[in-house]
Amino acid sequence: MTGKPRRSSEEVLVVVFDDVQSLDVTGPVEVFAGACLAARDPGAYRLRTASLDGRPVRTSSGLTLVPDLSLDDARAPHTLLVPGGQGTGAPDPRLVDWLRARAPRARRLVSVCTGAMLLADAGLLRGRRATTHWAYSRTLARRHPETEVDPDPIYIRDGHIATSAGVTAGIDLALALVEEDLGRDIALDVARHLVVFLHRPGNQAQFSAQLAAQTARREPLRELQQWIVEHPDGDLSVTALADRVRLSPRHFARVFQDETGTTPGRYVDRVRLDQARRLLEESSRGIAEISRACGYGTPEAMRRAFVKGLGTAPADYRRRFRPPAAARPRTPDSARPAVRHLPDSL
Repeated sequence: MTGKPRRSSEEVLVVVFDDVQSLDVTGPVEVFAGACLAARDPGAYRLRTASLDGRPVRTSSGLTLVPDLSLDDARAPHTLLVPGGQGTGAPDPRLVDWLRARAPRARRLVSVCTGAMLLADAGLLRGRRATTHWAYSRTLARRHPETEVDPDPIYIRDGHIATSAGVTAGIDLALALVEEDLGRDIALDVARHLVVFLHRPGNQAQFSAQLAAQTARREPLRELQQWIVEHPDGDLSVTALADRVRLSPRHFARVFQDETGTTPGRYVDRVRLDQARRLLEESSRGIAEISRACGYGTPEAMRRAFVKGLGTAPADYRRRFRPPAAARPRTPDSARPAVRHLPDSL
């Protein structure tokens, strides 16, 4: 096994509060705990949870979490992790005050999902670029215009502060931190055991075009949205789409944006990008063929769309995100190699 040289143990302090999202807590914790097992070093990370007054908290799903200590008794950790959940909507002012006073002492500050709301409430994201769950990105931008909110990436790192999108994106970010701390081999072992990819780069989009846009109320527009998804290589100009629903182009564009929250052009761009991403991930079709099938016409036009929307070229995207199974025949379960390093007790 290769990896980084042994370094001192690093404390990870996870803040918990009533109505926290349980997966925002347990996902990253499982990654850090798995890294200790993969590294054969129980002290690689010291994991602790803390709440106001040290009392048990009830998660949004009804689970009860019993913290290790109170926030006031916690010393400055290497990594301070702030999860999200319904409890970030109207947080306890004492929690925000604690973050404002104590979070800057951490060497690394991490939020998962709407945990970014708490960091912003405490003034810790002022002048920084951040992300959160896509459904709450507008709320974060409205509440904190001093923060540059990007709703697309699964996580963003701005200096020593890292913010991630919803739920499973916290796992991606935690894997990236483990890779930085302990090396790629350790992070890869943890990812294999958790049956996730190592690791989706932070600039991968959070969601598909259909999730990004609201579903229109009017049936003709709903049907048109589905038709666009099924025909990305068609004539998807505003004029052609307006004709399909028997509206003038100007009226169609206004109604479409009112009901979906995005313009027809942006929706088409997202649909085509999403379809191209899936074909790159799941098929062996060439880039030229995919560009035609998705309505780009040429590989260069598709490359420009990928660089603009995802920050990477199609060929690089395929190398990063295409699962090995897509490139070769499926291996029977009995013939698959066992996961290395991690014991069954993980």
